[in-house]
Amino acid sequence: MTGQVQNRERTASRLLDSSARNSFDPDVDIDWESALDPDMPYAPFERVSLYGTPLWERLSHRQRVELSKHEVASIASVGLWFEVILMQVLARYIYDRNPRTSHAQYALTEIGDETRHSLMFAKMTAKFGTPSYRPARMVHELGRIFTMVAGGPSMFAGVLVAEETLDRLQRESMDDPQIQPLVRMVNRIHVVEEARHVRFAREELARQVPKLSKPALAVHQHMTAVVAYFVMDSLIQPTVYASVGLDPVRARKVARANPHYLRTRQWMGEKIIGYLDEVGMISSRERVWWRRAALIR
Repeated sequence: MTGQVQNRERTASRLLDSSARNSFDPDVDIDWESALDPDMPYAPFERVSLYGTPLWERLSHRQRVELSKHEVASIASVGLWFEVILMQVLARYIYDRNPRTSHAQYALTEIGDETRHSLMFAKMTAKFGTPSYRPARMVHELGRIFTMVAGGPSMFAGVLVAEETLDRLQRESMDDPQIQPLVRMVNRIHVVEEARHVRFAREELARQVPKLSKPALAVHQHMTAVVAYFVMDSLIQPTVYASVGLDPVRARKVARANPHYLRTRQWMGEKIIGYLDEVGMISSRERVWWRRAALIR
């Protein structure tokens, strides 16, 4: 067994142990019957896309709470969409691998985690009574293509962009007493279990990138940048603004130009952008996509 294989197995064994000791069952660990407080935000107001704009100033407190609810629902719905993609690409990833290895077994464990997370997000948005905020049809179809072609470093890097940006938001609010208790518990479960998924993907990415030829690296850099753009651009669906009586087209334009929201997007991406740059997955040629995703300046 080579040193790299040994390292991979050690990591997977530790993650399997952690999963056995510290996993949740959302059906049991979340009080789905608890009432939602009509005056309590679903996310910190300063993370809402219109915060600080003239449109925001015209909203009442209840309207701001309502918009925060719909934005959280949109992020959760898009997160669910991406987790379904992740389950498919992970299943493809382990299809030819030895199921006796800890590495393959942890990948199967992660699929189980993502299934529970998807159900958790679905139940949360149903509890909110919000629409099912799906990505635009073109993005939805691109996701279908991604499930069929994704592999190697760009698969792990794309997963990390989606998971680590969402993780930044959830870590901030999971212990905030001003946020709805239901949202805090959903965030806490997701943060704890996704930490293992992030480690699995980061270490596998670091193993694979050095093996790439220059042309192959360029392809994976491009795929990662494009995935990052479409994931970030899809998080807040424009129809959320109709929930507080705003024109979705106009409000989306305001949000996209809002310096407060742009800073939030860059803050969401700080950790993962630094890591992807460190391992060589961000090239100067692809920086235009990262800027369009508002993850870098």
